[in-house]
Amino acid sequence: MGVEQRVEDLAPLCEIKDAARALGIPPASLKSAAESHGYIVRMGRAIRLERDRLNDLVKKCRDKPKEPASTNSPIAPTGISATRVSPTAARAAKRREDAEKALAAYIATKGRDGAANEPGSVTLGEVLTIYAEEYAPTVADPARIGYALEAPLPFWSALKVSHVKGETCRRYAKTRKKVAKRDPETRDPVEWAPVAPATIRRELGTMQAAINYAHREGYLTSAHVVTLPEKVDPKDRWLTRSEAARLLWAAYRGHKAGHLARFILIGLYTGTRKDAITRMGFTPNTRGGWFDLDRGIMFRKAEEERSTKKRRTPAPIPRQLLSHLRRWRSGGAVWAVEYNGTPVSDVKRAFIKAVSEAGLHGVTPHTLKHTAITWAMQNGITTWEAAGFFATSQETIEKVYGHHSPGFMESARKAMESPRK
Repeated sequence: MGVEQRVEDLAPLCEIKDAARALGIPPASLKSAAESHGYIVRMGRAIRLERDRLNDLVKKCRDKPKEPASTNSPIAPTGISATRVSPTAARAAKRREDAEKALAAYIATKGRDGAANEPGSVTLGEVLTIYAEEYAPTVADPARIGYALEAPLPFWSALKVSHVKGETCRRYAKTRKKVAKRDPETRDPVEWAPVAPATIRRELGTMQAAINYAHREGYLTSAHVVTLPEKVDPKDRWLTRSEAARLLWAAYRGHKAGHLARFILIGLYTGTRKDAITRMGFTPNTRGGWFDLDRGIMFRKAEEERSTKKRRTPAPIPRQLLSHLRRWRSGGAVWAVEYNGTPVSDVKRAFIKAVSEAGLHGVTPHTLKHTAITWAMQNGITTWEAAGFFATSQETIEKVYGHHSPGFMESARKAMESPRK
């Protein structure tokens, strides 16, 4: 590992011994140089160095030393003062000289090519940070990348890119847990549960994208391949009419959860994704989509909002939902899902509570989209129209929901039922 990399791995406020170990010099030498130039940070009895100021300290050490003040001491023929120097002062000067040489060597390696960019010299924490800072701001929804990067960091951040292989990826999948239960008073986690394979795939897929980006941008000389879990079939969980009624009733009864009932109704009638629903308003806005109640059209995204792989195409508003929307708007609502006039950005906790009170299992906000498409297919909608209305590819409609159609493989069934000739 190079000097620069070891320095970058230090804590923002690091101990002198740690910084000295990274630079490969005695702690006393580093302390002497730092004190000489005023780079010591004192907090009570604790003495620390700022990692980000080591670069400035290096430059200070590389500067030409000031000429010594004139004295009346005689000058030897060599040009050196004949004044006797004590052994202690000589050792101190030597330590400072050693420290300055070591720090100068560090700055000389900063930004070099070659070994510094090898996968064995770059941590995953650096790669993920580069991806978050450089690439994420260029996409339409940077928050999605942020959520996908947050979970892998504790496990991967200190590992080198060269450690990315099947064994470490499988170990990450086994150790990745989510909070299943919190203490009602302290809110501290008390129970943990495994994470779904689909979530692991998404997180590791984002990490692979970060590695590929670092390789393309020259931060890495090669890109290691991330091993993903096997892709699982989509869940076929949808609500019956009775289950949907129970969920709505639980939402209406919930304390301060009237906004959840509106969220559920919009999801069931339009099959719109959770994030898009929570950003919908009643007038054009820069936050998200809006309902045009005069023309009866739903615009799932703002006019100037960039498109993503998650389609958000316009669609007509079903008559039943249009009545609800007009009533909410006449009551003074500005946003489709709001609480005290403020848009609600997350319904996770309220939704989990309503699902529990309704006695349902395996139901998430995304189940509303599955339910809406399933009901439409059961009512005979074509896959082409379903793809347009629900902003989902026709291939996905056919693959995941096609079997719900009354005409599913009808010709095949008739062919097998016909008498043989």
